[in-house]
Amino acid sequence: MPCYAIDGVTPVVDPSAYVHPSAVLIGDVIVGPGCYVGPCASLRGDFGRIVLKAGSNVQDSCVVHGFPSADTVVEENGHIGHGAVLHSCVVKRDALVGMNAVVMDEAVVGERAIVAACAFVPAGMQIPPAVLVAGLPAKVKRPLRDDEIAWKLEGTLTYQDLARRSLATMVEVQPLPGPEADRQRVPAPDVKPLIAAKRG
Repeated sequence: MPCYAIDGVTPVVDPSAYVHPSAVLIGDVIVGPGCYVGPCASLRGDFGRIVLKAGSNVQDSCVVHGFPSADTVVEENGHIGHGAVLHSCVVKRDALVGMNAVVMDEAVVGERAIVAACAFVPAGMQIPPAVLVAGLPAKVKRPLRDDEIAWKLEGTLTYQDLARRSLATMVEVQPLPGPEADRQRVPAPDVKPLIAAKRG
């Protein structure tokens, strides 16, 4: 992975974490045990510290950055969806930030809360635990149901498993010119989107 020290400060990646080779880590970045950092994610610890605690994930094309002397923290089992932006904020334990959402300076996403896809969490917003927030700017919509909290945890466990699978089996290869006659599927776990789970 592209990993750069700046001003003598080098990123830290726990050996049990997986960071995709196209992700970029700069400076004061600490990636904890069992974390997953997806392709093209940018974690720039060139001003403030970035901390990913155990079992959290930061998915494809996410940007994590912060102001000088301000920490940006994703706590245990935090789940940051594709394309999200975090800036000098805290995502508490078991919370989820949805795809392409933005969480601004000094905001706190409460434990087990869900920030909807494309939401904008303004600077300083304090999101209570176990609620859904959505909109531009984000507003609390309602408390989360137990099944929604369980669904989020299942997704996070799937990413923890993906970190293990990636460490064990991911290798760079040349593409095949066409699909094999007996082409296998990736042996991924049976996780469904929330809309499918609600139908089920």
